[in-house]
Amino acid sequence: MFIINFIRGFIMSLADSVPGVSGGTIAFILGFYDKFINSLNLIVSKNKEERNEALFFLIKLGIGWITGFILSVLFLSSIFDSHIYMISSLFTGFILFSIPLIIKEERESLAGKYKNIIFTLLGALLVIGISYMNPSSNGNGLNLAIGSLSIKLVIYIFIVGAVAISAMVLPGISGSTLLLIFGLYAPIISSIKEVLSFNFSYLPVLIVFGLGVIFGIVATIRTIRKLLKNSRSKMIYFILGLMIGSFYPVFMGATTLKIPQPAMTLSTFNWIFFIIGGAIILGLEKLKNVISE
Repeated sequence: MFIINFIRGFIMSLADSVPGVSGGTIAFILGFYDKFINSLNLIVSKNKEERNEALFFLIKLGIGWITGFILSVLFLSSIFDSHIYMISSLFTGFILFSIPLIIKEERESLAGKYKNIIFTLLGALLVIGISYMNPSSNGNGLNLAIGSLSIKLVIYIFIVGAVAISAMVLPGISGSTLLLIFGLYAPIISSIKEVLSFNFSYLPVLIVFGLGVIFGIVATIRTIRKLLKNSRSKMIYFILGLMIGSFYPVFMGATTLKIPQPAMTLSTFNWIFFIIGGAIILGLEKLKNVISE
């Protein structure tokens, strides 16, 4: 059981570390989404036995997640700047091929409730609006070393951390996609690499981001769970809008680098990596029959 949950966490982390598909989607595809959500809720349960069982499950999952995330960040940070358009094309494949997957899995929530498509439009407009207004949208990039931090930027990073972690439980948009939307994906990935390379001038920003993540877990997980339970159709339509809108920040991702590059265009789009991204998503769907209880 430890090995299975380690693998689950490892695959979730790979999804969470790149824009396009969330760890929640992976949990959904691999058949342990409900157990994952319930365990997050039970860690504050008054029932000691339930709390310990949930905590033990999340620890096993977390070990795999941390392992995969560190390896993923080290790999991504080493190629992100030099191969930004290939990576962005890969992310585009993740997103595009994930959309029909979500529609297929949630067809009961979507069928006959087409008036909720307004929430898809709202989700897409929200993503595009945030992407346009984020601090890196002026094309100057972001430097998150301690000497470059301001109170305004610290507050922004804290809020983004809280919002991004909420996406981990959504079967759709990923936390990394939200980081990309808010213009912090490349800066945060670079900051993690710097700290892992013992450059601790980037540690304060990661502490702020981590505090935001903790706050987000406490403040939003139950709310999202209730919305998915009580207003699932509206939420799924909204999630689809977030995913559709996220094409914009993916194409603009190169502008958020420390040394900004032009936004991706059809001439810099890489079809091979786009197809690879799609193939990975389809492959993950097949894993449900391999990784099971």
